[in-house]
Amino acid sequence: MGSSRNHRNDCHKCHEKNRCRGCACDQLRRLQVQTEVDLYLKSGTVFDDVLFIFFDEKDCCAYFFDPENPHEAPSTIIVDCRDIQAIRIEGRDC
Repeated sequence: MGSSRNHRNDCHKCHEKNRCRGCACDQLRRLQVQTEVDLYLKSGTVFDDVLFIFFDEKDCCAYFFDPENPHEAPSTIIVDCRDIQAIRIEGRDC
């Protein structure tokens, strides 16, 4: 009975580890901190010239800093990587 319980816990951990899937999530895992990017969200929202700060694989949140929004003070943008349609990285060879 103990073996079955451990197996379920291991499966749960495995599922949690792999829940941040997709092209954008994979790219964020490898993206260097302070890289300037343009974000295109599935909703149609676009964030231009934001700086990548951090990717948290526990909750799939990606953190970006928007230093140049002319209408507001500098701010942090937090996006679920699964909601990102595309990431533009200017001046980088893939």
